[in-house]
Amino acid sequence: MRPTTGSNPTEIVAAELTAAVEGLSGLDLHQLRVRWRKTFRKQAPEHLGRSLLIRIIAYKIQEQAYGGLDRASIRYLEKIAANMKVGMGPKSVPAVPDPRIGKLRPGTLLLREFEGVVHRVAVTSDGFKWNGAAFGSLSEIARAMTGTNWNGPRFFGLRDKPLSKSSANRAERARGEGGETPRAGQPARGEL
Repeated sequence: MRPTTGSNPTEIVAAELTAAVEGLSGLDLHQLRVRWRKTFRKQAPEHLGRSLLIRIIAYKIQEQAYGGLDRASIRYLEKIAANMKVGMGPKSVPAVPDPRIGKLRPGTLLLREFEGVVHRVAVTSDGFKWNGAAFGSLSEIARAMTGTNWNGPRFFGLRDKPLSKSSANRAERARGEGGETPRAGQPARGEL
């Protein structure tokens, strides 16, 4: 039954999508193979069982409705597959990219003062470079610099640290009449 004409189009699509995906579980193996041929325009691989056919077809239905993976996710998965092909195993899986870090373009230079030394980190197409060594994440560099585990984007001032209520009150009192103080855990402007 289709919703009435004043319904939200997004709700209609979601309801139809839900019905289509749920309907897959009522199909037998032969019907799923027929659905596969209609969806992918080729024969289903013989080795795929019923539950896997349902999952793959359901993913494809959702992908057609909402769109597929972005380029960064595809590159990440391809990198994992390449590592697995050469036998590097699951422990060599690269760190999941942070979408906010993805905005950093190769050639960007990050500066961070730590223990009186200004550290320069270059953003490369493959990750980051610090002190002549290549790193896959900012967290690895922060750990190498400090000897302790850090959230790399937070360490380099790319992500806000949430203020606790007491920190917010102290910052508000210190700010006084329109003066500006850095957030707790954040360097003041120009201190990176």
